[in-house]
Amino acid sequence: MSQAHGGEKTVFRARFSSITDTDICNAMARLGEPDHNEALSVDARQELDLRIGCAFTRFQTKYFQGKYGNLDSSLISFGPCQTPTLGFCVERHDRIQSFKPETYWVLQAKVITDKDRSLLLDWDRVRVFDREIAQMFLNMTKLEKEAQVEATSRKEKAKQRPLALNTVEMLRVASSSLGMGPQHAMQTAERLYTQGYISYPRTETTHYPENFDLKGPLRQQANHPYWADTVKRLLAEGINRPRKGHDAGDHPPITPMRSATEAELGGEAWRLYEYITRHFIATVSHDCRYLQSSVSFRIGPERFTCTGKTVISPGFTEIMPWQSIPLEESLPTCQRGDSLAVGEVKMLEKQTSPPDYLTEAELITLMEKHGIGTDASIPVHINNICQRNYVVVESGRRLRPTNLGIVLVHGYYKIDAELVLPTIRSAVEKQLNLIAQGRADYRQVLGHTLDVFKRKFHYFVDSIAGMDELMEVSFSPLAATGKPLSRCGKCHRFMKYIQAKPSRLHCAHCDETYSLPQNGTIKLYKELRCPLDDFELALWSSGSRGKSYPLCPYCSNHPPFRDMKKGTGCNECTHPTCQHSLSMLGIGQCVECESGVLVLDPTSGPKWRVACNRCNVVAHCFENAHRVRVSADTCSACEAALLDVDFNKAKSPLPGDSTQHTGCVFCDPIFQELVELKHAASCHPMHRGPGRRQGRGRGRGRRPAGKPGARRPKDKMSALAAYFV
Repeated sequence: MSQAHGGEKTVFRARFSSITDTDICNAMARLGEPDHNEALSVDARQELDLRIGCAFTRFQTKYFQGKYGNLDSSLISFGPCQTPTLGFCVERHDRIQSFKPETYWVLQAKVITDKDRSLLLDWDRVRVFDREIAQMFLNMTKLEKEAQVEATSRKEKAKQRPLALNTVEMLRVASSSLGMGPQHAMQTAERLYTQGYISYPRTETTHYPENFDLKGPLRQQANHPYWADTVKRLLAEGINRPRKGHDAGDHPPITPMRSATEAELGGEAWRLYEYITRHFIATVSHDCRYLQSSVSFRIGPERFTCTGKTVISPGFTEIMPWQSIPLEESLPTCQRGDSLAVGEVKMLEKQTSPPDYLTEAELITLMEKHGIGTDASIPVHINNICQRNYVVVESGRRLRPTNLGIVLVHGYYKIDAELVLPTIRSAVEKQLNLIAQGRADYRQVLGHTLDVFKRKFHYFVDSIAGMDELMEVSFSPLAATGKPLSRCGKCHRFMKYIQAKPSRLHCAHCDETYSLPQNGTIKLYKELRCPLDDFELALWSSGSRGKSYPLCPYCSNHPPFRDMKKGTGCNECTHPTCQHSLSMLGIGQCVECESGVLVLDPTSGPKWRVACNRCNVVAHCFENAHRVRVSADTCSACEAALLDVDFNKAKSPLPGDSTQHTGCVFCDPIFQELVELKHAASCHPMHRGPGRRQGRGRGRGRRPAGKPGARRPKDKMSALAAYFV
């Protein structure tokens, strides 16, 4: 950064592809200005995806979640890239469902090469779909006792070493061979990059620049216990220049930058690093050379063939053994005109089989082919359709669409097929690339694309009944879903608890739906009612050792007080007299976050808990106490509310025979020994406050630990912080 005239700042960009001293120093020595056109292209993509996705997603979610109770999806999303990605999976599902198997017949012949060995021959016609024709061929060949050799051939061939590794190929292999999902593989690769083990893992390039130092990364592997011999031999004999691939002009191919062992990386990080390293060594190795032999036979009027392969030089398959030429039975030495005895000729009946569900690797290939997403965003789109319950990942990393995913795609096809086909997104990507190249105007592309999707959105809204017809067949209406749980405060009839995401309560009589906190269990709270609206209270819990609090379904969705946020429970309600409210059960400010208050959980006995109403702090205290109540009195030191605790006589921690004690959880020395502060294991994002774990000792510059506005005791917070686990 340098200060220019007029107060503006000049920003330079450092371009590097690996976190090594050499690359960083070279990048700093060759600083350049950011590419304005590339930035505009990124801005256009972000704005298009956000505006289009938000409009369709919001409309779909509100429309269908208000009608159907067993959708089991908290968000019914649409995305210009995500939806075509789902479309590929559903298209394969439809092909499987509509597939009708056909029966066909194959002739299989066996010839005897010597006393103990025989050779299976492949029929040159491959197969026929008429049984009578197949039977005719069988009858003609069965009459023959010898197979005549018509031709032989021996040809040397080469299996080419792989192209240099780019992101898409890495993700394909991670899914198909390593069993790692694309999103997880990408996160693992980014971790390896930031730790300096590999070069930048987001690249479309499969071609090394002419001036790229290939021997440097190779020398790093010269002492590795797994491939040191191969690397040393390559360095001694001379490396082979990698094949010419595609140069996208971004980063060089993914390359190992320093040596690492399994003990150093461990688990999946090692498996991905091992593949990247082996792939790199293979790119500078020699091709695999083998000899392919084939012999053509004639048995009566029909011709049969057999082939065999013999490895001459393993080349790169030495470092990538899974790519090696499979060992096959060697063919007999024979010449044209020779005869071999026919051992058996038989007819096999088989059936055509449907394609299987798409694997993640196949889906990545389709997305790359049709221009859906970038090398960086492809794993995100696949992860989204999995997380949103549109597809499920089965064995072999195969993606089977759910009922919801199938209905959505069929609905798009019914209303506007371009919403799910890859064509329109591919065209948009081409326009965005033109912006990056400076050949298209940013505002014109953005305006035109938004106008197209705006018209499509209005047509989609007007035609939503077409998708709704499909939804009606597959899903149940709200009124017919769920089980009775608590009474409505308006009609006093039971509302139904719908457990499918997002969990909610629905009153069929009033036709009202009330959202509930997610990622926990809901049950009736002692049949108690809210004093404001007469709704029966529900109890939300994250587990036996986690947080729990009562809530009023109506107040949670329509906060009665200005300082109460939507979606919260009674532990944030400021009603002055309600026995479940923050005013009656609040103790003092949370020791972790700025805005939270520690609230007594009245249902947690005999393993009593105090939990923050904003962040995930939970204090376990006063185990085996009969009763714990929040006193109306406050601590003279920190102004936190005092607690009245009645202990079990047989297990009382109090001195003497005393069973009752009133004190401050922050300041009382007896209570401090009985408090164990933890972080709740599972909390919805709405429960996570701004506070972060700041270690032991006093909170620096934070408000007092008592109720809002109270003074913080100077010497008590460190004692309580020492109980963090």
